[in-house]
Amino acid sequence: MTPAFVIPDLDTGLSLIAQFPLANPSVALEQINQMLDAMKAQPPSSDVYLAILEQIRAPLSLVADEIARSYHDKPLPLEELEESRFMRVVETWRKIGRAYNQCAQGIHADPGDPDYATYLAGILHRNIHYTGAIIHEHYRARQELPRGIWLDLHGYYETAEELGVATEPVVDPLEKEQHTTHCAAAYVTLLLIEIASPYSHSVRDQNLIRRWASLWAPLVAVLPVDSDLEAPPFVVDLMQDKALHPASNGMVADSARRLDTSRLAIQIAQIQAQLKQRVLPSQLGLGEETNNHARKLLERLSGPWTQTSIPRRFRRYATSGRVKVCCGFEAMHLAISGTVFSQPEAARTYSRMDFEDMATFRFMVEPEQTLHIRQSNLDFPVDQWEVINHSANGFRLGRSMAGQKMAHGQLLALFPHDGERYLLGEASWLMQENSEGSLILGVSVLPGIPKAVAVRPNDSAKGNAEPYVRAFMLPDVKAINAPPALILSSGLYRPERSMSLSCDGAIHKVTLKSLLHRGMDFDRVSFTIDA
Repeated sequence: MTPAFVIPDLDTGLSLIAQFPLANPSVALEQINQMLDAMKAQPPSSDVYLAILEQIRAPLSLVADEIARSYHDKPLPLEELEESRFMRVVETWRKIGRAYNQCAQGIHADPGDPDYATYLAGILHRNIHYTGAIIHEHYRARQELPRGIWLDLHGYYETAEELGVATEPVVDPLEKEQHTTHCAAAYVTLLLIEIASPYSHSVRDQNLIRRWASLWAPLVAVLPVDSDLEAPPFVVDLMQDKALHPASNGMVADSARRLDTSRLAIQIAQIQAQLKQRVLPSQLGLGEETNNHARKLLERLSGPWTQTSIPRRFRRYATSGRVKVCCGFEAMHLAISGTVFSQPEAARTYSRMDFEDMATFRFMVEPEQTLHIRQSNLDFPVDQWEVINHSANGFRLGRSMAGQKMAHGQLLALFPHDGERYLLGEASWLMQENSEGSLILGVSVLPGIPKAVAVRPNDSAKGNAEPYVRAFMLPDVKAINAPPALILSSGLYRPERSMSLSCDGAIHKVTLKSLLHRGMDFDRVSFTIDA
């Protein structure tokens, strides 16, 4: 299939679509691009063009989602192959959006036709949908949005508003929960996703947020700002390249719109009440999620989605300086303890190299001397990050592309610019900038001064032969009701699991209790010391 071929009729187009090798997403995506290029170069009749584009949507959505798995939520900066796939998918979203525009230019519909409004609404909905696909793809790959993308989106919605088709029903087979939507709902969906702070969520939660926003967007009305009423707390200005934002000094332009989320607030309150009664999320249309996860995520969304003014728990301060950051349990354990990790004496095991040294140089060893096993000097990388701002419980940091890869939800050890020791934190917000070629990282500091310890399961089949592994212990912080906790690598936690804890040369038996927080590569758990 080459850009030179011609699609004269609908049957030819449908035949080509049926031949897309969906089992090979990369090849299928290339063939879809070639087909779009061919129709751009030699467009078929407008009605055929539109029908073919509608038929392409489902396979394109399928193969694009499959390819996107290779770069969604991956550590930043992206690898060259990951970035090329991301750019290819984004370009395909752009290409099909432009194809709908080209198709619309060739149709001379009669305004008196009863289907005219439906036709206009359908074209504008697809423009909003694929502009939104570009936005959502950037969120899931944690890439900065391209400049002008919000202006494009505002422009499509404003056109629908001016033509009076913003709420004209549109059939969209790609909608999982409801097949009928409209331009305003598609527009509101993207505004809700953006104010949910997508760069602070995992891709799993981003997909849930997108699903819920699409489900409840019809409950939100986009309205002009009435000058006789008090200025709303948040507005969206159709002439600015940004989404919903706080109204500055109560002054709003004629191009500003407000969101009426009163019905959405009622819906969220009802859903929260049902979740507290242990109703399954699947029964509420929220997806196959656990009740606890759905309840916590909805609690995070309720504030921004109802436009409730929620002040920051801790005030942010603009500052400057450099923070040292390292990641990986080995590097963090060394940074916090200041010494190379070794097995506690009661559980010391010797490697094959140790025994070979003992066999080779045994004549040099005095029987009365204590055996000392060599420890290798480990040198782990430590990155320097510039402080953008900070608060009592976190930092906003920036760094060039050079350095270790960073992943959302990753455990980090950081030495603050104004501190005296390493702290533990989680990468809670992460984005790769386009223009500056740098990373922006938000770090939530875990409560308490960490201590480097070692743990070993007591329920292992290996018994006392099980080696100790690196872990961290955090004290209780009564000011914020944070109990003492252990930071364990992923996979070690089980409720009521018995473990041996090595701390300051002493061995304690402890029992793991509740899971306080789960990160990408760690668990923060409460524990008790056994008598």
